[in-house]
Amino acid sequence: MSSEALVNIDIQGKLPKVASGKVRDLYAIDDDTLLFVASDRISAYDVIMENGIPGKGALLTSMSKYWFTYLPKHVPGLKTHFLSSDLPQAIADQSALADRSMQVRRLRIIPIESIVRGYITGSGWSEYRKSGTVNGISLPAGLIEGQKLPDPLWTPSTKAEVGGKDENISPEKAREIIGNAKVAAKVEELSLAIYKAAAERAEAVGIVLADTKFEFGLTADEEVVLVDEVLTPDSSRFWPKETWEQNLGKAQPSFDKQFLRDWLTGEGLKGKDGVTVPEDIVRKTAEKYREAYEKITGETK
Repeated sequence: MSSEALVNIDIQGKLPKVASGKVRDLYAIDDDTLLFVASDRISAYDVIMENGIPGKGALLTSMSKYWFTYLPKHVPGLKTHFLSSDLPQAIADQSALADRSMQVRRLRIIPIESIVRGYITGSGWSEYRKSGTVNGISLPAGLIEGQKLPDPLWTPSTKAEVGGKDENISPEKAREIIGNAKVAAKVEELSLAIYKAAAERAEAVGIVLADTKFEFGLTADEEVVLVDEVLTPDSSRFWPKETWEQNLGKAQPSFDKQFLRDWLTGEGLKGKDGVTVPEDIVRKTAEKYREAYEKITGETK
């Protein structure tokens, strides 16, 4: 990873900006194609930190491209928005952006976060302790933190604007928001199928995929397409398989941003704006991201 974090993307007005998210800036190449550029920004508890994680955007982009290639071979009928790693001609001279950019299909985004949980942790564990449910779905009594669920669950959330808070919702509420029963059923079906394929790959290299978040878009004829980033340490919980069982009932060590979340919580900074992350936490977070990438892809960064 590079030694300095790139938190602001500047393409000098050479392409029109469509949107700016917590991590990515989106630019229009033409009516059908977008350029996704991943910065080194990092968010936790829906708040963007003041400083970034050096090289994180390039790593997330490489990891997403790995999955965009891998998943269609293992999930029948899956389509993704990924087109190319090439920089468009308008910014071909900005080679520093090459490793953190993807050309993707321009689609109508389905307005939910499509989350799949294979293990009970995080907000799902918090809800379960109070009511015995996750996203309103009843679960067996007696589960403990970190336990594998009987079956993976589709547990969607709202998709908040930058600065807003995502909220867990029931599958029924998600279907209502999507507004098309056939599309909603496809989103759920694909989410569970992708999770299962990815969990098998992760397990083969010694990683437990506890949960993950997907986004989907629609073509003009309402074909459901996997979009955004996919199965990265920003959007997933990755745990070491070798220590998972011995850590049941408590927080698991992880290869993702949970390390940063834990630091924020311990410092009383959860959900606070204007937080600058100390250098040692930045370094350790970068190391965990890199380890997840290298284990899953078999490549070094």
